[in-house]
Amino acid sequence: MNMKVNSKSDEMVLRVVLDRWKDAVDTHEPQRVAATFTPDAIFQGLHPYGVGRETVAEYYDSQPLGLTADYRILETRRLADDLVLGYLSVDFSFTDRPPLQVYLSVLVKQSTKSDLITHYQVSRLDGIPAGAGPGPVQ
Repeated sequence: MNMKVNSKSDEMVLRVVLDRWKDAVDTHEPQRVAATFTPDAIFQGLHPYGVGRETVAEYYDSQPLGLTADYRILETRRLADDLVLGYLSVDFSFTDRPPLQVYLSVLVKQSTKSDLITHYQVSRLDGIPAGAGPGPVQ
């Protein structure tokens, strides 16, 4: 195994991938969002799940212009030498309505080429205002 794969902290691994994801979401570039995922990624947004980059691109293409995402990493776990779990709080902001807070679990698969999201699952907990929730704010 290439030791370079494990040279970053778990949080840094997540931040590099999630910053690319956030930038593509914020600029409404669905294909670029999809490129942050593995070709066989399991994707569960607030709609029924799908598999693969096409599912991801279709989901984000259907989102309104002006949508932005702000995330906070709440927990990380290294599940294998090349696999990092992240649990996050994400505030999705819109131009015409209040923000939506969700909790997001991601699995990031590391490789020497590029680290990519291989699993993405959103949970919505109604009644929790945006910006509130458990864990540290970062």
